[in-house]
Amino acid sequence: MGTTSARLSRGTIARYASGSLGTGGFATLPGLVLTYYLTDSLGVAALAAGAVITVAKVWDVVIDPVIGALTDRDLARHGSRRRLMVIGALALPVLFALTFAVPPSLGPVVAGIWVLLAFTLTATAFSLFQVPYIALPAELTPRYDERTRLLTWRVVVLTLAILLFGAGGPALRRVSEDPFVQYLVMGVVCGVVIGIGMLVATGVARRAASTAPQPTRERDAGTTDAAAAGIREHFAEGIGALTRSRPFRLLLSTFVLQALATGLMLAGAQYVATWVLDSQAAVELLFVALIAPALLAAPAWGVVARRIGKERTFTIASIVFAIAAVSILGMLWAPGDWIYVPVGIAGIAYAGMQSLPMAMLPDVISHDERTHGPGRAGSFSGVWTAGETVGFALGATTLAVILAVTGYVSSTGTQVVEQPDAAITGIVVSFSLAPAVLIALSLLTLARYPLRRADIDPDTESQPA
Repeated sequence: MGTTSARLSRGTIARYASGSLGTGGFATLPGLVLTYYLTDSLGVAALAAGAVITVAKVWDVVIDPVIGALTDRDLARHGSRRRLMVIGALALPVLFALTFAVPPSLGPVVAGIWVLLAFTLTATAFSLFQVPYIALPAELTPRYDERTRLLTWRVVVLTLAILLFGAGGPALRRVSEDPFVQYLVMGVVCGVVIGIGMLVATGVARRAASTAPQPTRERDAGTTDAAAAGIREHFAEGIGALTRSRPFRLLLSTFVLQALATGLMLAGAQYVATWVLDSQAAVELLFVALIAPALLAAPAWGVVARRIGKERTFTIASIVFAIAAVSILGMLWAPGDWIYVPVGIAGIAYAGMQSLPMAMLPDVISHDERTHGPGRAGSFSGVWTAGETVGFALGATTLAVILAVTGYVSSTGTQVVEQPDAAITGIVVSFSLAPAVLIALSLLTLARYPLRRADIDPDTESQPA
């Protein structure tokens, strides 16, 4: 896997980080506006909107482990994971634009089916890039702190992407008074930017291939024909990674619970802006408050992790986020601009909650390689991506259920409606108390995570970070 003393070049780090322009955009914009687009532009009932998003994400859960096995086979047969990454990067912009190109005249039922099909295909294209992309850090460097450095700068770009798409994406809707044109322009522009970020990052796959440990010849012998292996075998490889690695199970469980929490807040931001702060444009300010502090915080979390360890730093970031989230519950009694303060604190913590588990995942993969042999990073990343997908999908689904239970009234286009008090309460709870509880649950699994610096870099155990 290369020499243990080598540092990653700035060019390698920059190219890898550019992929987060795409992953951050895709994770942010649909999570922010897709449910709202369905309920308040296309007239789809809240529960049905949640079902549309959930079905699309369930498909992701099925396909991600398969893609993970396929990208491992690509590495074994062709010496690179780049092929699937390029296919996904080229297909995503077109499919992303189609998701937001639904003519409102089609009616809620047809509109819901259109979004379901287009978004499912978009998510598939994204997985073709994302799964091998997540597998690369374990192959780019074997060093504990170099992985922290690599993933820290990835999260800096991710943070910029969240700001760009979270504030800029909704702002693009102002180009027209026509809701159809608003969302179409947003879908086209943002889809192209996402695709460009992904394409730039595919170049780093070549370097990873040159330093990656190659799978054993015995393992390759039975996998020269990926198509013949079948979906069941591909899926079984991902499940095998999950069942044999206790550190992976614990880290993934923590990450999924936190993805559910952040996905719930992300999906609820537009509703908070519209119905609590009485301004649709406030969603942009919420994102600025969340992301601007995180730009400085991501490198700072990396510094702390090098001193006290990734897992302890991850715990601190999670606790800070939970405290900030629960304080937002005060909007029930005193809605106002003060909300931007706890949102900003949550943003500082969110930077650590993104960079640290992603830096811990390559450690888990390396730990498994020492016991079971190399060549399975794609299987780990496939299950990881599926878990992340489940978390974010259930966040949007949970919000849809809360809205339905509390009587939220859907609408089409510029139609004016009134929301019951129970629906407003549901929106606030979904943005504050519910995410805080989920983060608290994630701390239970994080506390049992066993790997430390000495398990990854035994020769640096006594060295200061």
